[in-house]
Amino acid sequence: MKKIAIFAFAITLLATSCKKEEKTEAPVEETTEATPEVVSLKIVSDSTKVNWTAYKTTDKVAVGGSFTAISLKDTKEGETPETVLEGASFSIPVSSVFTNNPERDEKLKQFFFSVLKDTELIGGVINFKEGKTVLTLTLNGVTQSVDVTSKFENKKFTVDGVINLEDFGAQAAVESINKACYDLHKGADGVSKTWSEVAISGSVLFE
Repeated sequence: MKKIAIFAFAITLLATSCKKEEKTEAPVEETTEATPEVVSLKIVSDSTKVNWTAYKTTDKVAVGGSFTAISLKDTKEGETPETVLEGASFSIPVSSVFTNNPERDEKLKQFFFSVLKDTELIGGVINFKEGKTVLTLTLNGVTQSVDVTSKFENKKFTVDGVINLEDFGAQAAVESINKACYDLHKGADGVSKTWSEVAISGSVLFE
């Protein structure tokens, strides 16, 4: 009887000891990563600029200028300049031409822009296709697609390209301004020349 009691006590002690050795695992807390906030780019009001460079004399001397009034419409919301500007349209009153030379400005208005079929506006649309930036430009009543280079640095988006006014049927306007500035467009060789080639540049700031 005594042996049975000792055996029962040993079994009870062993069972109690095993229970104490059982480990209770702490519940695993689920963590969720915060989704980064999507920030849309916004065009800085009145930051759109358009510059141009024309050329005179056979030495191709540059004459620079700009337009002080540009209307930009049909922009969208997006995280990149390409998304914001895709399909955006622009219009430029030619009366806003500016070269920092009032006499030259008046000659351009009278002897160049007034000779064009559309004597008030230059218009266009910007698109991004297959990695290219394309301006669909309307000048002198003619619409042409012009490939341009583009870049986005320091919150400034810029495009640069070259147009040939002959492609827009504007040779009469080129000849008109050359006649009006005949002596001024003479080089060392005595030849008066106004080039049909014009470099164009546009930019807009984002915030």
